[in-house]
Amino acid sequence: MKEKRKKIYLDFAATTPVDPRVLEAMLPYFSEKFGNSASLHSFGQEAKKALEESRAKLAQILNVKESEIIFTSSATESNNLALKGVAFANKDKGRHIIISSIEHDCVLNSARWLEKQGFEVTYLPVDKYGIVDLEKLKKSIRKDTLLVSVIHASNEIGTIEPIEEIGNICKEKGVFFHTDAAQSFGKIEIDLSKINVDLLTASSHKIYGPKGAALLYKKENVKIEPLLHGGGHEFGFRASTVNVPAIVGFAKAAEICQKEMKEEKKRLENLRDKLIKGVLEKIKGAHLTGHPTKRLPNNASFWFERVEGEAILLELDSFGIAVSTGSACASKSLEPSHVLLAIGLTPPQAHGSLRITLGRWTKEEEIDYLLQVLPKIIERLRKLSPFK
Repeated sequence: MKEKRKKIYLDFAATTPVDPRVLEAMLPYFSEKFGNSASLHSFGQEAKKALEESRAKLAQILNVKESEIIFTSSATESNNLALKGVAFANKDKGRHIIISSIEHDCVLNSARWLEKQGFEVTYLPVDKYGIVDLEKLKKSIRKDTLLVSVIHASNEIGTIEPIEEIGNICKEKGVFFHTDAAQSFGKIEIDLSKINVDLLTASSHKIYGPKGAALLYKKENVKIEPLLHGGGHEFGFRASTVNVPAIVGFAKAAEICQKEMKEEKKRLENLRDKLIKGVLEKIKGAHLTGHPTKRLPNNASFWFERVEGEAILLELDSFGIAVSTGSACASKSLEPSHVLLAIGLTPPQAHGSLRITLGRWTKEEEIDYLLQVLPKIIERLRKLSPFK
């Protein structure tokens, strides 16, 4: 069983390799066009031009104003800026925030930190597929509610949330709505001119761009308090010398995703569905997590009876196959995933989770190989398992 094969990467939700076309666009901004975009001389203005062209590209993709795009270093920073920025800038209006129970750790922990600062947080329940209960959302909104934050698509189970309906509820109640679209941006269509979203997070390294670049879309009428104070970069909302090469790469990556989205989405859905069908048919005691159809085109997530996800991951890695168990950001924790617990799994079931995420270079033969190897691994691990 231990024959070595070519390495197969199936953890695209954790991070993606940089597309060669993106790298090519970035390279001049490391050494030839290296100016500080805040400088007035020609070197600086060359960098400034690239920065604003990138902002324009991303604004066009989201169908928003260029002045509504704030560049940050990561989705974590964007989410922190959205929650903490809105909370502190609007605390005279209220101190109540609502988030879903399946948010990424950076939203969850920002909300917990705000609780320590005197804010009150409501954690919205989800159903067995991970979809937010809209009736409970309506009932949870109060006169002192400032913000609702619900992830667009789960990084762990791939479920896509009804953000259009959530946005309508928030608009009707006069509450700001933020969505973390780090996993969905570049994979499924997002047109902010058609839905009520006041703040949105997107990330470069999830869409074949470099690490170190992300954005926060902030509607013009939304007041936020900056987290970083300095030279007034990014319209005064995010001080720091701007990472021009990474932002150029981010915009190029987004542009490629937008152009290729329709065909790539269909291709990935076909591979994903083949994978899900194969796992459920070949492995007894395998269970899909997340919604069967309302899910990201590249996400297949499961839990397996009587076996630990970490053991499966390590065995697959010995065959050259890279996957994830739960969220990559939280995998060092011994605690079961809060997302899996929120959808009703018990701690032992949650510990048996496996997330397989496909990407631009995933081939059908790689899925075939995984489907050949995984059932044997599960069978072997169950023989060794103390859980009967």
